[in-house]
Amino acid sequence: MSPGAAAAARQRLKSNGPDPRRPVPRPVFRWLRAFAFDPSRGKNYGNYMTLQVPFEHPLAPGPVGSYLAVVDYDPGNQCYYESVDLNDRWILANAGIAPTESDPRFHQQMVYAVVSETIQRFEYALGRRIRWRRRKYRHKSPFQGRLLVFPHGVQEANAFYDPNLHALVFGYFRASETDPGNNLPNQTIFTCLAHDVVAHETTHALLDSIRPAFMQPTNIDVAAFHEGFADIVALFQHFSIKEAVLEALRGTGGALFSEHLSPAAPPGKDGVRITAQIGQRNPLVGMADQFGDAIGLHRPLRSAIGTPPDAKALESMTEAHDRGSILVAAIFDAFFTAFVRRTIDLWRIAGISRERGEDVELHPDLLGRLCDEVSKTAGHFQTMCIRGLDYCPPVDITFGDYLRALITADYDTVRDDDLGYRAALVDAFRLRGIRPEAVTSYSEESLLWIPPESKHRLKLETLQRPDPNASEVEFAAIEKSNARQLHAFACANAKVFGLNHFNRRHIAVDSFHFVVRPNPDTLLPTSEMVAVIVERLEQPEKKGGGTAFGGVTLLFNEDGTLRYAVRKSLRNDRPEKQAFFRQLLWESVPRGAYEAMKTGQIDFRALHQRY
Repeated sequence: MSPGAAAAARQRLKSNGPDPRRPVPRPVFRWLRAFAFDPSRGKNYGNYMTLQVPFEHPLAPGPVGSYLAVVDYDPGNQCYYESVDLNDRWILANAGIAPTESDPRFHQQMVYAVVSETIQRFEYALGRRIRWRRRKYRHKSPFQGRLLVFPHGVQEANAFYDPNLHALVFGYFRASETDPGNNLPNQTIFTCLAHDVVAHETTHALLDSIRPAFMQPTNIDVAAFHEGFADIVALFQHFSIKEAVLEALRGTGGALFSEHLSPAAPPGKDGVRITAQIGQRNPLVGMADQFGDAIGLHRPLRSAIGTPPDAKALESMTEAHDRGSILVAAIFDAFFTAFVRRTIDLWRIAGISRERGEDVELHPDLLGRLCDEVSKTAGHFQTMCIRGLDYCPPVDITFGDYLRALITADYDTVRDDDLGYRAALVDAFRLRGIRPEAVTSYSEESLLWIPPESKHRLKLETLQRPDPNASEVEFAAIEKSNARQLHAFACANAKVFGLNHFNRRHIAVDSFHFVVRPNPDTLLPTSEMVAVIVERLEQPEKKGGGTAFGGVTLLFNEDGTLRYAVRKSLRNDRPEKQAFFRQLLWESVPRGAYEAMKTGQIDFRALHQRY
C-alpha cells in the first residue's frame, strides 16, 4: 500500500471510530436488592429479589431523591444511623447491599426501592407524574416537597402513614416470648423489611395526594376503603415475583387461591418425619406474614382470600380493617376468576381436569405459561384498581362508588370486555352485598357514570398544559392560572355540578392533572384532563355542627369537552348524614383510630394498632 493510501485509510478509521466527545448516556434504571416478602422466608420463593427503579440523579445519601427522603433517626435510641449512599461504586456494582436484617443501610435501601417501585406503578396506571400534596412548614425544611420515610421511626408493633408529617413511619418490636411463630422468642422484627407493609403504607400516602378528602371519615366506608385499597395494591405486587408464582402454582396445582401449598413430599404412614412433608402457607395471598407470626396470630395480618361470599357481612362489620377485607376479597375474587377463565384452554391442551389439578405434576411448560398469564392478569387488575381512582368522587367514597369508578374507567380504556374482567368484578361485588347508589341494576350500562346531558355538554378550552421542562416558577404560574379558570368554571355551573353557588368561597380546586394513558382499542395514547373540586360547608349546631364535605370530579377530553361529572352534592341530606356519622364516631370512644376527628382526619397510627 502506498503511503498516500495508508494515510487515507487511517483518516477513514479515525472519522468512523468512536467520538471521544460523545457523552455516555445516563442510566434509565437502577437495580436494588430487596426482600420479596420478609426476612422469615429466607431465600425461598424468590425472596431475595432485585427491583428495577428509576435512576434518579442527583440522589443524595439517605437516600434522598426527588420523590422521597429516607431519614434514619431512631427516637427510641436517640440516634441517627449511617445513611446509605446508593451511588457508592461498590454498591452500584452489586445492585445494592445484599438483603440482611443487621445492617440499617440495607433497611434504608429497601424502603427506598419499594416506595419508588410503588410510585412507578401508580404513575404508569394514572398516566402522569405523582405530585405530593403541598404542605405548610413552620420552618424551612431541606426535604420540602418530598415524602419522608423513617425506617426505624418508632419502637412498637406498628407501621403507619402520618399525614401531618407527610411521612411513612416504620416500627420495630420484639416477637412474642411465648408464641413467636417461626421467629425466635424476643427476636427483633423490622416492619420496614416487609415488602407488602412498605407498599401498603406508601399507598396511603399516594391516596392522600390523589384524593386528599378521603382522609375525612365522612361515612363508614371511607377508612375501610383506605385500608382495603392499600392492601389490594400491596398484595398484587406479590404476583410480579416470578419464582414465587411458579412455586405457588406448583404447590397448589394451579389453584392459586388456595391458602396452603402442598408439601414437596407426602407424609408417610407414620406421619411427618422431615420438613419437606410439611405444607407451607401460600406466600402470594397473605400479607405481613412475619408480623402476624411475631404477635402470636399464626397467620398473616391480612389475606387476599377472605371469607366465603356473604351478602349480609357488611351490615355487621364496622371496624375499618374488617370492612376493608370485604373490598379486598371482592377484588381478588374477580382476579382469580378472570385468571381461571383465561387459562381454561391451557388446561384443556394439557389434558388435565381442573378438579384433579392438585393431584398431578404440572409440566414445566404449562407452569411457565400459567405464570405468564397470572402475572399479566395481576398487572391488568392492579392498573385497573389504581386508574379507577381518577373516576372516583372527590369525597365521601363508598364501595359502591368505587365499583362504578372501576367499571367506567375500564370501559373507557377497553370497550370490549373480551377477558370478562368487568363481569367478574360485578359478580364479586354483588355476592358480597356491595350495592351502588342511584343505579337500577348491576348491568354494565347501569353502573357506568352518566355523561352530562347534551344541553350541559360544557367545554373549557383555555387551560394550559405545562411544559415538562418548565421551571418551578413557570409551572406554578400556569397551575395558578388553571386553578382560577377551573374555580370560575365550577362556580358558573354550580347547579349542574351539585355545588352551592352561595358557598363559592368554600369551593376549592383540590387538584388538576393532564394525563396520557395507553389505549389498547386504538393502539394510540389517550390524553385527558382530570380536575377535583371540593366544597366545604359549615353546618349550624341544630344540624349537627361541623364541616360537611361535597364536590365533583370533572373528566375532560383533550379538547376540553366535559365527559363526566362525578358528584357528591351537598344540596341534599348529605350534610345531615355526615353529621350523624360524626356523632356516632364521637360516641364510640373505644375506636381510638378516630380520635383524629378532633383535627378532621383519620389517625392511621391508632387505626393500625388494632392490626
